[in-house]
Parts: sequence; structure tokens; C-alpha cells
Amino acid sequence: MATRFTEEMQAKVQTTLTLGVIVGALCDNYDRLGGVNLALVPKGAQTYVPADVDRIEVARFITPFMDMNKHPMTVPYEWQASDLVPILKDPELLAEYDLWFELSIFGVPYAANEEVDGCAGRNDTQLGTLLLYTDSKQPAPTFNHLVPVAISQDFNNYTEGASDELGTTRKTVHFELPADTANAQLVLITSNHGANAGGEEYIRRDHYVYVDGEMVLQYKPGRASCEPFRPYNTQPNGIYGPYPQSDEDWQSFSNWCPGDVIDTRIIPWGPPAPASTSS
Repeated sequence: MATRFTEEMQAKVQTTLTLGVIVGALCDNYDRLGGVNLALVPKGAQTYVPADVDRIEVARFITPFMDMNKHPMTVPYEWQASDLVPILKDPELLAEYDLWFELSIFGVPYAANEEVDGCAGRNDTQLGTLLLYTDSKQPAPTFNHLVPVAISQDFNNYTEGASDELGTTRKTVHFELPADTANAQLVLITSNHGANAGGEEYIRRDHYVYVDGEMVLQYKPGRASCEPFRPYNTQPNGIYGPYPQSDEDWQSFSNWCPGDVIDTRIIPWGPPAPASTSS
């Protein structure tokens, strides 16, 4: 679902921004990926084809295993998103584009058609609500240029184009910045999914981000524990057993918490060198 961010909405944005999503259970009782994107659509267009416009991902999340007949029937998510304020308020950008927010949740009803009471023959998979909270408690960030780099790209070692070379887990993305860029940051969203043997839903691995050959970030996706999300997993599943588990137990077998947000990682860069690339 996409909605135009109107001038009236833009006028309400102050200097901070918090993004919220509420997902309601319908006829998909499995853990799915969802996300929020911001699309730059030619001014005045009444609709658009997503692949034909620049879009940036601003948030990603995992839905829990939910039975729509059991409480709680909704799960909330929240992100700090004040770095979007310069985009939402930029006069030059707004003179050329209308901004549209997209809320997307992958959904498949087939299991729920058989397993959830009331879902036979239905294909409505989730309810979704997008919320924006804004105030002026802190100064707004300052950025002059927006460079969409990549969105919704596969990253694995077995699909052509998902890495630099089949069998490797390195992916290089090339982009150019304006010559007058004095201070830059990268925004990175990667989700640790992959349910087959050896997939990151079960194995915790170090990830490395390089800019111009220099490592700027090392991180290991996943949470110390998935217990905080247990109440939202109302459908029996293979991740949440009948009893709470210790942090050590969780880290020994699971790297995937249905009901959790995927972190948005901000990588400070500073003044970039000419002809910069990222991998």
C-alpha cells in the first residue's frame, strides 16, 4: 500500500521523527518480512510503477507467527527516523518530486487456509498501519544530497547477481556522490534470514562493510534473546517452544526473532574520497 505524503502532512513535520507500524493478524500465520519505503515520484503523478522511480527503504521488520483468533491480535514496531526529516522538508526535492510512503508485508495465505479457523478460501493476509510521530525536542539533522543506492536486493552465495561471484558472500555496490559532499553517511538495512541448512536464521555470522577498501562497520545480526516477542507468537511454531529459554539457549539455535524489528544501521562516513564505492 502506498500513500502520498501531502503538503499538509509535510507542514506538521518538526525536527524529530519516529516511525511506527502496527501489524494485525489475518490469514497468514507464518513469520514474514515487512518494510516501509519512501518513493520519489514525479510531481503531480496520480500513481506510479515502483520499479520506475527511486525508492529508499526506511524500516524493516519480521511478523510473528499469529493466529488471528488469539490475543494479542496486533504487534507494534518502532524506529527512530529523524534522518528522514531533511528529505521530507527539502525544498529542491519537493519541487521535483512528490513523496509517497509505502507499507509492504509479504503474505501467503495457503497454510492459514488449512490451519486457522475462519481463513478457508481467504487471501487477506495482514492488516497494517503506518504511524509518524514528530516533535521539536532536538535539532534536525542536516544533509544536502540524497543518493538512493539499492533496495530489496538479494544477498547470498547461490543466486546469480546476489553476490560478486557465485559461491562468495561479498557484494559490491558502486555509486557516485556530488563533488561538494563534505559529510556523508550510509544507511544499511540487512535482515538475517535464510531458513535452509546453514541459513542465517540459525547461524550467527560476522558482517563487514567496506568503503573504498576500508572497513567501516563490523556487526553480527540477531538478538541476545527472542523472549520479548514470545507473547505475539500465538501460532505454535518451531522457534518458540512451550517454555521460556535462557539467552544462552536462544543463541545456540536461533538468530531470527519473529515479531522483532530489523535494525537500521547508520554508518558515519565523513568527507568521502573522489569516485567512492561501497561494498
